[in-house]
Amino acid sequence: MHGEMQYMENHFDKRLDPRLLVDSAKSVISLGLNYYTDNIQADPSAPKISKYAYGMDYHTVIKNKLKKLLQFINDRIGEVGGRAFVDSAPVLDKAWAKKAGLGWVGKNANLINQKAGSFFFLAELIVDMELEYDIEPTADHCGTCTRCIDACPTDAIVGPYVVDGSKCISYLTIELKNEIPQEFKGKMDNWAFGCDICQDVCPWNRFSVIHNEPAFEPHPELLNLNSEELQEITTDVFQKVFKNSAVKRTKFEGLKRNISFLKIKD
Repeated sequence: MHGEMQYMENHFDKRLDPRLLVDSAKSVISLGLNYYTDNIQADPSAPKISKYAYGMDYHTVIKNKLKKLLQFINDRIGEVGGRAFVDSAPVLDKAWAKKAGLGWVGKNANLINQKAGSFFFLAELIVDMELEYDIEPTADHCGTCTRCIDACPTDAIVGPYVVDGSKCISYLTIELKNEIPQEFKGKMDNWAFGCDICQDVCPWNRFSVIHNEPAFEPHPELLNLNSEELQEITTDVFQKVFKNSAVKRTKFEGLKRNISFLKIKD
């Protein structure tokens, strides 16, 4: 169900065994970084951008933090070898985070924490040092709730805990490089980059708190772009507003494609 994401087919052995990624690996340090914000786009009719992409690209922000953490470990303990991972290699982020007690994998396939909801990034340091492990998998607290399943406009959550990635709005607006299939017209809920629906409706996100990471603050002009300005966005505006944003991942042509698709009427 991974659509055109061919990379998900690769390196299955490495996904299961981090020692194939990091020589002499002995421990996985699993971390989460909150990105929740109550900022919203000023124009409610404007094509929507996912919260996680409001500020600086999280890959850069978190990778820098992980490097500092690894340096801290070296300064305090001695020479410790390891690598930092942020969505950049075949690492099973959610599996390690669940094992470490950071949360459970919800029916929308996101990791959910009882005290923090699900608006947080996952990352890892895989190191060559034995640690006293926190191995306390969190119990599943989704219960009988099906809000995420019921709310998904493209029916991407095909069953509890099972997401068809090829139907997910985040996939369609970011990962998909070809044209968005016509079957999804009128079903995108005006999302131009990513989608927050299954998290926004999750009851556990009432416990989300606003992040305190300056790098995740939105570009001053991003939230004020109205519908017309986004529909007529130029390369200059794109480069300026999304200069260090994860939105660059879909490139200017991709964002234009997404916005144009949203204008297609049933």
